[in-house]
Amino acid sequence: MSTQDEALRAVEASLDRPSAARVYDYFIGGTTNYAIDRIFAEKVRERLPLMGEYCRTSRQFLGRAVRQSVREGIRQFVDIGSGLPTAGNVHEVADDERPEHDTSVLYLDNEPVALAHSQVLLADTADEDRHQAMAADLLQPAELWDRVADSHVIDARQPVALIVNAVLHFIKDEQDPDGILEFYRKQLAPGSLLILSQMTNENPVDDNERQALVDIINYYESTTNPGILRTKAEFERFFGGWPLLEPGLVYAPAWHPDADTVFAKVPSESRVIGGVARKPQA
Repeated sequence: MSTQDEALRAVEASLDRPSAARVYDYFIGGTTNYAIDRIFAEKVRERLPLMGEYCRTSRQFLGRAVRQSVREGIRQFVDIGSGLPTAGNVHEVADDERPEHDTSVLYLDNEPVALAHSQVLLADTADEDRHQAMAADLLQPAELWDRVADSHVIDARQPVALIVNAVLHFIKDEQDPDGILEFYRKQLAPGSLLILSQMTNENPVDDNERQALVDIINYYESTTNPGILRTKAEFERFFGGWPLLEPGLVYAPAWHPDADTVFAKVPSESRVIGGVARKPQA
């Protein structure tokens, strides 16, 4: 069966509920989404009108974090929960920053649709010697890391940028994100970077926004990916005490903003927090 046929079957098997990956894709202007996702997304937008901008903020943060990682000397990227491919994929950003094209990227996702579309994209546009997409679940860390070790594009003995972008708000505390992140941190070589972001419920502008954020979490209970929002204090623990690159854990638009950054003048309105930490030398 061809990769395209597998992608079609995965799509057909996933249309009974909205998919968080496809809803995110819709919000950032992608085309890999379906009526069930768009209807749900517009319901969310009615309650939280800036949701699309929040999603764009997450995507932009990823791009800037990848660029900065390359500037910090990182040449390998492992993107867990990579989602559906769209503009500004990690391998595209890394290659743009490194015209030498000496960076490698492994995309990992547990959603069949996301994986299938990633495989199609890479088959059409990427370098198979440096870029690969595989099935793996963030919540199964030992199995996932075995896939990393078995891949032909990542040398886990060398520094890696481990990316978990716009994913942790779909991992509830009872699913043990602390233990899972601790496992991944232990696997990384000294000098590696950990790139994390998620939506936050910190400092809502008023009671209406506070209630809207509660409502959005309730809405997502009906999707393939129920979620949770966290404050900076609740989120920072996932870095395991590693030193954070400047400017630390901040609202994402305040992390090395550029001319295209959404909410650059008012980062706290973005509803997205993020940071990058480096594993100390042993």
